Order: sequence, then C-alpha cells, then structure tokens
Amino acid sequence: MVTEPKGSQWKTLDTDLNRISQVELATAYVSRPLVGPGIALAFMVLAGVFAALFFGQAPGNFVVIAAAVFGAYMAVNIGANDVANNMGPAVGANALTMGGAILIAALCESAGALLAGGDVVSTISKGIIDPASFAETQVFIWAMMAALISSALWVNLATWFGAPVSTTHSVVGGVMGAGIAAAGLTAVNWPSMGMIAASWVISPVLGGVIAAAFLAFIKARIIYREDKIAAARTWVPVLVGIMAGVFASYLALKGLKRIIKIDIMTSLLIGAAIGATVYAISAPVIRRASIGMENRNKSVKTLFSLPLVLSAALLSFAHGANDVANAVGPLAAIVHATEFGGFEAKVAIPTWVMVIGAFGISFGLFLFGPKLIRMVGSQITKLNPMRAYCVSLSAAITVIIASWLGLPVSSTHIAIGGIFGVGFYREWHMERRLRRLDVEISKVKPIAKEERRRRKLVRRSHFMTIIAAWVITVPAAAILSAIVFLILNTLVG
Repeated sequence: MVTEPKGSQWKTLDTDLNRISQVELATAYVSRPLVGPGIALAFMVLAGVFAALFFGQAPGNFVVIAAAVFGAYMAVNIGANDVANNMGPAVGANALTMGGAILIAALCESAGALLAGGDVVSTISKGIIDPASFAETQVFIWAMMAALISSALWVNLATWFGAPVSTTHSVVGGVMGAGIAAAGLTAVNWPSMGMIAASWVISPVLGGVIAAAFLAFIKARIIYREDKIAAARTWVPVLVGIMAGVFASYLALKGLKRIIKIDIMTSLLIGAAIGATVYAISAPVIRRASIGMENRNKSVKTLFSLPLVLSAALLSFAHGANDVANAVGPLAAIVHATEFGGFEAKVAIPTWVMVIGAFGISFGLFLFGPKLIRMVGSQITKLNPMRAYCVSLSAAITVIIASWLGLPVSSTHIAIGGIFGVGFYREWHMERRLRRLDVEISKVKPIAKEERRRRKLVRRSHFMTIIAAWVITVPAAAILSAIVFLILNTLVG
C-alpha cells in the first residue's frame, strides 16, 4: 500500500529536487564552453579518417593522415579569426544579423574555396624558402608539418586574445622558422621577407586612407547637403556602380584563377563594364526606394545596407578562393612529397584537401567566429552602413592596387586598417568641429582636454593589441615552428 508523503516529507522532496535542478543547471553552464572544442575535435578526427580513405592506411601514409588533422585544425582557426574581417563591418552596422552573417560567410567561403580556389599553390609561401635547401624529402615534410602546426597554434592563440591576425603571414612565419631550423638562414629569401614586412605598414595604411577618403566624400556630397535624399539619388548609384566594378575586377583578378588567367588591365576593363551596367540598373532602383523617405541621415544609411551585404558576401567568396589555398599549402606539400617522393616550389592541391579547408572554415566560423566578428564590427569603433561600406570597398580597391604594385598584402590587415581609417577620420573630423565650437563660444564654456580624450572614437586598447599581434605574427610563428620542427625531427630521427 502506497502512502502519500507528509508535509515535512514534501518539503524535503522539494528541497532535494531543487538541488538536483541547480546541479543540472551548473553542469550545463560548465559544459557549454566545451561544446565548440568538442565539435572541432570531432571534425579533425573525421579529416584524418577522410585522408586515410583517400590516401590509404599504409604505415608510410600516417604522416599524411596526421597532416590532414592539423590542416583541419588550421582551417577551423581561419574560420574563427580571418573571416571576421569580411563579416564584422556588416554585423557591426546592423545590416546583417550574426546568424545571417555566419550563414552567408560559410556558403561564400566554401564556394570560393571549392569553385575558384587556386589549383596550384606556392607551398613555400610565395617563395620564402628555396626547396633545394632541404637535404632530403623527409626533412622537407617535417618542416611543412611544423609550419602547419605552428601557424594554426598562433592563429588559435590570437583568436583567444581577440586579435584578428593574418593567417597567410602566420603560414609565412611558420615556413620561414622551419626552413631556418632545417637548412639555416641562407635558405630564406630575405628580399621576399622584406616585401612582406613592408606590407605590414603599406596595406593597413592604404586601406585606412581609401576608406577615410570615401567616408569624407559621402559626408561632403550627401550627409552635409540640405536635401540629403536628392543627393543620395545622385551619388548612391555612382557609389554602388563603383563597388560593383571594383569587386568585379577583384574577383576576376584574385578569385577566378582556376578558370582563367586574367591580367590586371583586363580585370579593370571587366570591372568598368560591370560597374557601368550596375549603375544603370541601380539608379532607378535607388530613386524608387527613396520615395517618401525623411530628409535625415538615418534614411540615407538604409540605402547602403543591401550593397554592404553584397560586398561582404563577395569579399568572403574572394577570401575563400584566394587565402584558403595559402593555408592548406603546407598540407598539399606534404601530400605531394609523400606521394611522389620529392618536393617542388609549386604543386597541385588535391580536391579532398580543399574540401577539408572549406568545411573547416565553416565549422570554425560557426563555432568560434562570433567573438571576433563582434570585436571587428563594434568594439574597435562604431560602424553604420555607410562607414562599413567604405571599409569593404577600400579592402577590394587596396588588393587591386597591391596586385598592380606586386606587394604581398594581407586581407586582414587591409580590412582592419579600413576600420581604423574610418574611426580616426571621424575623430579628426569631430576634433575639427570641436575647435570651431570653441572659437564660437569663446571662453564661456571650453571643452576640457580630459573630455576630448573620453570622446575618442577608436578604442586604443584594441588598437594597441591588434598592432602588437601584427608585428609579432611572423617572428612568433617562426620561433614556434622552429621549436616544433626540432621536436619532430628529434622524435622521428
């Protein structure tokens, strides 16, 4: 016979159930941060299985399987760090939700890598190391493995600190460090390294100047006009046409290498034709969209939202086509050296290697990308659709200029430089207006220096963290790679 609990027993039961609920809640809270790393680890294991299926499970092929695991690790870190530069401005400007940005970036990055990714990659990262410097194939394989592991570890560490860094420069540093450890200082192509070091300064400064120039143009021609809507009808189609032309040139030059080889003049002609076509289409569309709009800045900003989303998607496609190959280059080198018993400056990238890169980026973006996307989009400086549009446009223009000049630039440095450029231009513009205000109100109520410092529009802490991370990326990855190479060579030797 079952008897109901008495009053005191009900109270004890409720207390026990409450404790169980609290334990379950605490367990869920503690385990939540482990979900992302767990899924990433599962993907890395699957990449190893994938490599074993494609390459065989012979004892000599274990190196390829291990390289595939670390290649997947590198791809996940690219998704967590590098992709934020393309999507951060659009999210920060509220043109895209975080979920929408992740979905668009995952699709466009994967499509760029698989459809237009370079089928030939310089496995020694733009000629940093001479393959002839390596005495034997096994030493070359361990050098590439060390480069892969160290660059992935460095990007992972930078993501943890919240610093967007160049994955390409990380790979360059890794290859350089392993090459020095394996073959000495003479193995390094120091003029190429000098060009890369110069790009640390040139690419972000150029991106920042171009972004600031476009923002100044928008302010002068649209924002500060008495009839903002009429000015927007005139100039927004022009700006959209410029954006379309620039991105057409950018994609023709950097994103379609697998399909057809296009020189810079041809790409500019393609861009001019597409830009003119898009201008002709967008002019009546903008005119209709602006009917009934209030004559204020908020109305004008909405006209830039769709072009901003499209530019973010195109940047992601081009990034997938151009940068993923660089990241999986050491893995491709290991596969080639293991399969053919030799090493070359350039090798073909197997499709399964690009698949690992493409899917790894998507996983990394989905699992860990939001942190850097928020930082890039809203924590460096405040962005709206117009400012974010200037950042995206400057990124594409800077890459084209750099290609014309033959400079090895980083898309990360350019995009972040554009954000800094927009922020510092706004600071300069605000300071100029404050000085005018000081003159107008004479000495009645001057604005104190402390108040001016408080009103800085670029967060200096993020600025210093990012610049420091950029400066030490190549040497840090190089030192880490040399250590990893020596450990691997000792263990295997």
